Amino acid sequence: MLKRKREIAEAQSRPAAEEQKTGVTQAHICRRYPIGAELIGANETHFRVWAPKARRVDLVLEESAAKNARRTFHPLEREEGSYFSGTANAAAGSLYRFRIDNNPEHFHPDPASRFQPHGPHGSSCVVDPTHFNWSDANWRGVKMKGQVIYEMHTGTFTPEGTWQAAAEQLSELAKVGITVVEMMPIADFPGEFGWGYDGVDLFAPSHLYGTPDDLRAFVDRGHSLGLGVILDVVYNHFGPDGNYLGVYSNDYLTRENENDWGDSINFDGPNSGPVREFFISNGRYWIDEFHFDGFRFDATQSIFDKSDEYIIGAVGRAARKAAGKRSIILVAENERQETKLIQPRSQGGDDLDGLLNDDFHHSAVVALTGLREAYYTDYLGSPQEFISAAKYGYLFQGQPYSWQEAPRGTPTFGAPPEAFVGFIENHDQVSNTAAGQRLRFETSPGRYRAMTALLLLGPWTPLLFQGQEFGASTPFVFFTDVGDGPMREAIRKGRFEFLAQFPSLATEETQKELPVPSDPRVFARCKLDFSERERNKEFYDLHVDLLGLRHEDSRFREQKSGGVDGAVLGPASFVLRYFSDGSIDDRLLVVNLGKQRVLTPAEPLLAPPLGFEWETLWSSESVSYGGPGAVAVATQESWTLPAEATVALRLVPEKAPRRQPKRRKLG
Repeated sequence: MLKRKREIAEAQSRPAAEEQKTGVTQAHICRRYPIGAELIGANETHFRVWAPKARRVDLVLEESAAKNARRTFHPLEREEGSYFSGTANAAAGSLYRFRIDNNPEHFHPDPASRFQPHGPHGSSCVVDPTHFNWSDANWRGVKMKGQVIYEMHTGTFTPEGTWQAAAEQLSELAKVGITVVEMMPIADFPGEFGWGYDGVDLFAPSHLYGTPDDLRAFVDRGHSLGLGVILDVVYNHFGPDGNYLGVYSNDYLTRENENDWGDSINFDGPNSGPVREFFISNGRYWIDEFHFDGFRFDATQSIFDKSDEYIIGAVGRAARKAAGKRSIILVAENERQETKLIQPRSQGGDDLDGLLNDDFHHSAVVALTGLREAYYTDYLGSPQEFISAAKYGYLFQGQPYSWQEAPRGTPTFGAPPEAFVGFIENHDQVSNTAAGQRLRFETSPGRYRAMTALLLLGPWTPLLFQGQEFGASTPFVFFTDVGDGPMREAIRKGRFEFLAQFPSLATEETQKELPVPSDPRVFARCKLDFSERERNKEFYDLHVDLLGLRHEDSRFREQKSGGVDGAVLGPASFVLRYFSDGSIDDRLLVVNLGKQRVLTPAEPLLAPPLGFEWETLWSSESVSYGGPGAVAVATQESWTLPAEATVALRLVPEKAPRRQPKRRKLG
């Protein structure tokens, strides 16, 4: 509840041409959020900003974005806690900035701006969040179990690179079997293209992709098709260009804990209360005003907070409260594999729902390519690694990790299988190759089909990266438009040095060929080509059929804790058994990444119950997927594991009596 009094003497002290009555009332004002511009009437907006560095803050209303546009100045009242607030006659669409301490040349955007129509260096814009006509009143949200996540970058997902164009493709994603779209960061950032991880206006959907209502329409369209939409949020750093927070306060950042991007955000130091409020409000805002179905928290290992309530947990709980009766999902990226993030707060955890499983990805890459360098060093790509991933999620749960010369991870025992998000491609991992090449080009077609089947039928929550479902040939590399100047070269050099951790990419010849992040042609090459859906139909059919099986089959959709066991069948082969009550509706998933093998298996997990036999339910060797054709795997005489293939089997009643063993003379 805020109250703003008109300071007549202060108004009279400035030139009359600059002043305009602000329409301030003496009544208390109820705000939705503690910061930013909020409409409180058809032509009336309340503004509030935290600015402990300022002695005085003026609201600057602008008739247009032109440099010579007419401006009017309105003093804001200082409140307790170094907040400044006030009301002005400003309707939705009004442009504004703030002036600090009467500085005649520098006007700055709102740190909590809801829209920056001309980018982070331009004016902020008043937004009416109630203008959009939502149609998702019956949408109940999403829960972690049963989801298939699809990561997309708005700027490259379609040729147009807009939310409007992306919304037109959502029906196709639903048709494939996707259930949740994960949108890469959209907080506004400078330049004409970028990944979004250097956002500086955390409340402002990027002007590059459309208007805030275009984003609302995307989410609303998703909900109408049964798709959840979650947002990748970056709460570990701000981008270096266009970040004006330092104008208002020195307390947003702290040098006590540096991360990969420099100073970390001050969540637990002096004056950290308003900083925490900023981020908690941001979480509430995306859920409430845009109906997002949750978050993917970026690089939480770089978020340092010793408070009693870890900031990511605090944001998540506030987001759930904002969602009301809707269910949302909260997933974290955490390189250190800290499972406390998904434990309940009553047990010292942070109440999140899921964690990205880098271990599964790294094992898959080693198995498919043989690459064992940099952060792949500690992985074998062995059958046992995939069995352990299916049973326990993370592989490293506190063991020594030679790449970092320290133990890595914490125990996962008791965590549900859906809490671990498995993937073989995402934006980071595709780009961490010389030319952003897709994984299918780094291995054989058979092994790639087999690994795709394991990914999509495993007990974890699978994630696909945009275009993966149709075997996209377009690359995905790191790109950022930073303009001219020293920052451009620094980013290029930094990216190349990062990739040099892979000895195969560190040679002088290779470094010369690496894509330059600021080259617009690099960005353009990353845009998907949807005509490949038809040209690469075998990949498309593979994903449609696998996800259909995952959603419809009684065992593959179950994700039951302790419901899967596995056994090694050979140097490159293994089996997972999905158990049912009474074991008469079990499934087998047999994976062989090597040559064809014939077994006479002494392995209990391959044994059918009495009166039943195994029948092939699905095979990656089908000719419709580009394979040589499916073969019988299980007979009463032996098992045949086709080369570089995954086969799913189900139990059926025996078609013929089980053969009796031949009698052999003893002695």
